[in-house]
Amino acid sequence: MIEVATFAAGCFWGVEDAFMSLPGVIATRVGYCGGHTDSPTYRDVCNSGTGHAEAVEITFDPLQTSYIDLLNVFWGCHDPTQVNRQGPDFGEQYRSAIFYHSEDQHESALASRSDLESRHVFSRSIATQIVPVAFFWEAEAYHQKYHQKNSGGCGF
Repeated sequence: MIEVATFAAGCFWGVEDAFMSLPGVIATRVGYCGGHTDSPTYRDVCNSGTGHAEAVEITFDPLQTSYIDLLNVFWGCHDPTQVNRQGPDFGEQYRSAIFYHSEDQHESALASRSDLESRHVFSRSIATQIVPVAFFWEAEAYHQKYHQKNSGGCGF
């Protein structure tokens, strides 16, 4: 059985890169999620007002990589305490968000966030949104596998 997970953690180039090499990850694609505009472009999202976050959709085999494994990568690849920014990038499109696809994912995400907060892993409160997945709009082709095609990029 194949599952899908969707995360937003800042610039989607580096976030995609963080998930691609995990065993059991079948595919990744970057795009826009959580907004209110149909068919947004990169320019639309960067100019704000669409409500979308730069996000990564991950298709994975849960027998090889669990959703908890994906959550651990998510928490580790960015600063989830920042609101609408990651590093030098700022704006609502760079927010930290978990877009869950099932009630099991929702419960796992809430438990994972609660565990991190109770152990004070971060010096500030976690700002990550945990919301049901909205329509995922695939980003333009030049954004897909950006680090692979360009030997790095924005980083995270």
